[in-house]
Amino acid sequence: MKKSIVVGLAAALCVSGVAVEASARDYISIVGSSTVYPFATTVAEQFGKATRFKTPKIESTGSGGGLKLFCSGIGTEYPDIANASRRIKKSEYEQCREKGVKEIVEVKIGYDGIVLANSKNAPQMDIERKDLFLALAKSVPDPANEGTFIDNPHKTWKDVNPALPAVKIEVLGPPPTSGTRDAFVELVMDEGCAAFPSIEALKNTDKDRYKSICQTIREDGVYIEAGENDNLIVQKLNVNPDAYGIFGFSFLDQNTDRIQGSKIEGKSPAFEEIAAGAYPVSRPLYFYVKKAHIGTIPGIEEYLAEFTSDKAWGEEGYLTDKGLIPMPDDERLRFADDVKSLRPLTME
Repeated sequence: MKKSIVVGLAAALCVSGVAVEASARDYISIVGSSTVYPFATTVAEQFGKATRFKTPKIESTGSGGGLKLFCSGIGTEYPDIANASRRIKKSEYEQCREKGVKEIVEVKIGYDGIVLANSKNAPQMDIERKDLFLALAKSVPDPANEGTFIDNPHKTWKDVNPALPAVKIEVLGPPPTSGTRDAFVELVMDEGCAAFPSIEALKNTDKDRYKSICQTIREDGVYIEAGENDNLIVQKLNVNPDAYGIFGFSFLDQNTDRIQGSKIEGKSPAFEEIAAGAYPVSRPLYFYVKKAHIGTIPGIEEYLAEFTSDKAWGEEGYLTDKGLIPMPDDERLRFADDVKSLRPLTME
């Protein structure tokens, strides 16, 4: 590590009022989303081969966990980049600012679908979000007493909907720190809630109760938190053909020989369906960059240039081979321009 880099980093951090260790890193530190992890890893490997910089070190901590680490402060003990399978929350943005992380560059990289997958040795399911809510919510409407709610009694998919199989409900999914969990709650559970007038009515009378019913997943063993390792979920689905797993489309795309995605309201989790906006459970993917570390930790700008190049995230880029759904040209150009100018994110 060159002395000038160490001095430059120390000077930058002293200006921010944050204490820092005397030694600086000579590699990029990245944390965050397990969904973005394979894309970031692919870019990091290409970056390491094609440049004079070291290959970045990437940890799969979940979006929430990664952003918590990222927002903890400025300095070599903190990550430079946080991957996220959802947009940063206002509360997280404020936490960053409170800890001296006042300039963050937001990079939207493309789109992804959230899939409910099972083994190819079992039938493919076609299910509505209303049914997924009834299967996985902690509390559901009481059919015998309108306007009241009971602990979820459903044991099989057929209990939820007579058209579904008489198979025990067993779903392996991400923990609360995961952006995939956040997106699943927003795009599936909340939307499933909307199908019930008795729950919708709570929006105007008791918003906290409404949120609790729609967004609280059952804790009786039907939904099994499987950590941040989506590959482990894939392995478990192979062992148990009756189980289902929740993860990003990229993991389905990389394992089509072993697992299949359920249809959601008649639409398959396919590249073309997600790109066209037809698949109902899709979301954007991001990563966030600590501007104070650019120019002090070697290679950050070059890593950004690699990630936002057409050969990486373009329509024919190598990330599409990993399952990334590219943004439209105009949106991709806009974010590429933000990256080149290192425009800080504002959330006022």
